[in-house]
Amino acid sequence: MWPEKKKMEDEFQEGREGKNPGAGTQKKSDGGKGRGLAGRRFRIASMALLIAFSSYFLLDTFVLARSYAASSQSSLSSSEFASLKSSGSSGESSSSSSGSSKSSSSQTTGTLTEGSSGSGVYADATVVGTYSDDNVTITVYRFYENSTYIYVADVQVSSAEYIKSAFAQGTYGKNVTAKTSSIADSVGAILAINGDYYGAQESGYVVRNGVVYRSTADSDDQVLAIGTDGSMKVVHASDATAQELVNQGAWQVYSFGPGLIQDGNVTVTANSEVGKAMASNPRTAIGQVGQGHYVFVVSDGRSSESQGLSLYQLAQFMKSLGATTAYNLDGGGSSTMVFQGKVINNPTTTGHGTSERSVSDIVYIGS
Repeated sequence: MWPEKKKMEDEFQEGREGKNPGAGTQKKSDGGKGRGLAGRRFRIASMALLIAFSSYFLLDTFVLARSYAASSQSSLSSSEFASLKSSGSSGESSSSSSGSSKSSSSQTTGTLTEGSSGSGVYADATVVGTYSDDNVTITVYRFYENSTYIYVADVQVSSAEYIKSAFAQGTYGKNVTAKTSSIADSVGAILAINGDYYGAQESGYVVRNGVVYRSTADSDDQVLAIGTDGSMKVVHASDATAQELVNQGAWQVYSFGPGLIQDGNVTVTANSEVGKAMASNPRTAIGQVGQGHYVFVVSDGRSSESQGLSLYQLAQFMKSLGATTAYNLDGGGSSTMVFQGKVINNPTTTGHGTSERSVSDIVYIGS
């Protein structure tokens, strides 16, 4: 037998008998090392895939802009809206969902000055500015209640066609945003407040100017429907689909909530709050006082000058203005009011400095 072969056999035998453990297990050790390396590679590859998926998910959720088509077209044409106006119910259709508009008024006056006091329910408020044309009258007031600056636009319109909606960048979609003032400027809004920020939600009815853009909602969602006749009502999603609301005459439908006042009664309590929000926050709300008479309300908050309002305080305040129906829109850092091209309130997210948050949409008055 060759010496080398004899030596290898002797070493292997010693390994089996325990005299030289490494000799008999050399081949097995190499296999274990290979499997360990393969395992590490698999774990690294799995981690890379997880990071890639997580990154895409975060980008898709919060960054990447996507435009979507409407779920269905309006069941009410412009001519039908016009016929409603002529019969005394409402007004002719507004422009496209992007909200562009042109003035049809022959006389327009507007001022943006502070100092004078209001009267009636506005006796404790300061007049910030006024606007008037043949179809729209707006007076903006500033209150200081509950250690908070609150801005109220008292709006009277001849027709519901002047209560309009506009999407950021004129587009319905996910992560498509712009500042309230920018959207307002793009459509020539006289008055604008931030809307329901539909883009931050995966569901919730979205109806703008009679067009259904999103028809999904949770059954317990409370939505606000503004009709072609100028009516305003809070509806549970379980009671009607988005298309059914449009068929019943809804022109705008917003999904944030909750409803604050229904039939003149406050419908929230001192313990009511949106999700995990703090009790005191900047707020945005809209309400109806009477036929063609509305109040747009925005409060400051999260600052040394203004602590903000709870939902209950907001509801009580709107009731004091005479609102018989009122609804809470997106608040916090989104809360912004723009009047004649100027941001009236002091929007803030952190309380350190004033700055507008970009949002998905606005509610505005256009002539």
